[in-house]
Amino acid sequence: MNIKLKPVKIKDIAEGYIDNDDEGAYAYSGRLTIRPPYQRNFVYSLDQEKAVINTVLNGFPLNIMYWVKNKNDNYEILDGQQRTLSVLHFLDHKFAIDYQGHQVYVDSLADDAYEKIMNYEFMVYECVGTDSEKLSWFEIVNVAGEKLSKQELRNSAYVGSWLSDAKRIFSKRNCAARMLSNKYIKGDPNRQELLEKALIGICDFQKIKGDKAIEEYMAKHKSDNDANELWQYFQDVIAWVEKIFETYRKDMLGIDWCYLYNKYHYNTYNSKTIKEDLDKIYLNENDEIENFKGVYEYILCKDTDPFAEKYLNLRGFSKREKMQAYERQGGKCAICKQHFDIDEMEGDHIIPWSKGGLTNSDNCQMLCISCNRQKSNT
Repeated sequence: MNIKLKPVKIKDIAEGYIDNDDEGAYAYSGRLTIRPPYQRNFVYSLDQEKAVINTVLNGFPLNIMYWVKNKNDNYEILDGQQRTLSVLHFLDHKFAIDYQGHQVYVDSLADDAYEKIMNYEFMVYECVGTDSEKLSWFEIVNVAGEKLSKQELRNSAYVGSWLSDAKRIFSKRNCAARMLSNKYIKGDPNRQELLEKALIGICDFQKIKGDKAIEEYMAKHKSDNDANELWQYFQDVIAWVEKIFETYRKDMLGIDWCYLYNKYHYNTYNSKTIKEDLDKIYLNENDEIENFKGVYEYILCKDTDPFAEKYLNLRGFSKREKMQAYERQGGKCAICKQHFDIDEMEGDHIIPWSKGGLTNSDNCQMLCISCNRQKSNT
């Protein structure tokens, strides 16, 4: 990994500056990608932009910036996007600053003040190396101010045609993936959270395991012309959810649907039967369930997993209910019949919740930890 400090004057960066909105922002005679296409990171307020200009005019240092050097001696900003854009916005007559008691735009500055801005040097670390080397460096450094997420760091290391298309689909406020999944999957496209969730899902679907699974996938597809495989997978997930669960409920937002799709989509389900099962749970307002998000995996596996109730966040037995069962059993485990202190035992449903058993004293039995674990794992 080659990391070199490179002072760059503002006048050189401003050369050829252009901002094409969704098509990206570029400068440095077209060699610097300030904001990649369809990527909108943190936007400074007007006061923050003015503060950058005042820092430059006073000759004070701005924080170190990081540029990734790519093919053909082109660069992409890893850190410093908003500081760079603040200066370029001012030079592009986008806002005025308080200068010598007056609000002035760039063309009203005194010549010496204008030259001071144009000759001010950004202190830039130029980063060159393999994708894995760059990612390792970025993870160590991360950046001052607003920390980059893990996926933002990965994006900086695996720049290419695949990533550009993936950002177009997953990394914009009103991107196609957000519009498709906003009722089901939480994630800020701007922080690359939606893209990361899709990548986690497809890696699991394709059995790519390990801590570096996403990096492995991105490295493999870096030079692909598009991200159609990932996009098709994501569409399949949402289509499956909408097919299986006919009625939308607000509890469906935030569930890991990629995980559930990967695990259960090969099974055959009757959507009408599933609707009836869910209606029974919701319409009865079952106070045994404290978190309804687990209901969906329970519904998907209750006919094949005898211990599907483990996916439900059922109300636990109270201390009083457990003490009553403990005294009733004479301090002995209901399965192995050995004697234990109450702190060495756990409450268990005699009649399972799925068969109508309630969380009350009459339906509570005390099991030793070992027996309860064996029962849960069989």
